Amino acid sequence: MVARAVVAETGASLFLINGPEVMSKMAGESEQNLRTAFDKAEENAPAIIFIDEIDAIAPRRDKAQGEVERRIVSQLLTLLDGLKASSQVVVMAATNRPNVLEPALRRFGRFDLEISIPVPDDAGRLDILHIKTRGMQISPEVDFEMLAQDTQGYCGADLAQLVFEAAMLAVREKLPEIDMEAERLPEALLSSLRLEPDHFRRALTLTNPSSLRESAIEMPSVTWEDIGGLEDVKRELKETVQYPVLHADKFEFFGMSPSKGVLFYGPPGCG
Repeated sequence: MVARAVVAETGASLFLINGPEVMSKMAGESEQNLRTAFDKAEENAPAIIFIDEIDAIAPRRDKAQGEVERRIVSQLLTLLDGLKASSQVVVMAATNRPNVLEPALRRFGRFDLEISIPVPDDAGRLDILHIKTRGMQISPEVDFEMLAQDTQGYCGADLAQLVFEAAMLAVREKLPEIDMEAERLPEALLSSLRLEPDHFRRALTLTNPSSLRESAIEMPSVTWEDIGGLEDVKRELKETVQYPVLHADKFEFFGMSPSKGVLFYGPPGCG
């Protein structure tokens, strides 16, 4: 998000490199992926190269598990050193584990500026909540300042999920009134759809800071008929996954993007 804001403010081209996706089993392909990204950035300067999860491709060379990782680190160092001051290409990267990075990357002339992006404080969370609810109908009784205080430890993504859960609760209440076959939703229904304090209170019970999430299990593909019980789980999956897929146009009316992921958790054997 921060990188995209920088790009928007500067008018530069953005070249996104996802660390884990750079890795390849083919000899030399990982290094070629990096060279290609840098070449394209220089051809389209001014440009910003953003490497997400850089720790996946640039761990300490003395701790690297294989020769591929060492070669990628060496290639990245070469590419950084090869950038000319006049090239108008800036390289940015992100990691939540800076201490596992190859120390040579953090020397002057490479990633010599390190910016810590901490978990937002009360004021930061308040700003994020206002941004994430922009364009939504909000009850005047919603106290965002109190909500910001109640979300200690939440990062931006956590707050986005909180708002999404609150919005889904509001939509869920209106589902019986929605005609899925209708081309447009009634204006009266749209105007009555707004987020109330209770939606956020309930959403708080469904979310928690990312730092507290630890485990996930794999859910095999089966039909609803193959699953005994779990009616509430089935309902939530239908509303969160099935409805947005089958009725994507209806969700556009609410100005929301459907959830892009579902995490299952619980004691072993329950799933």
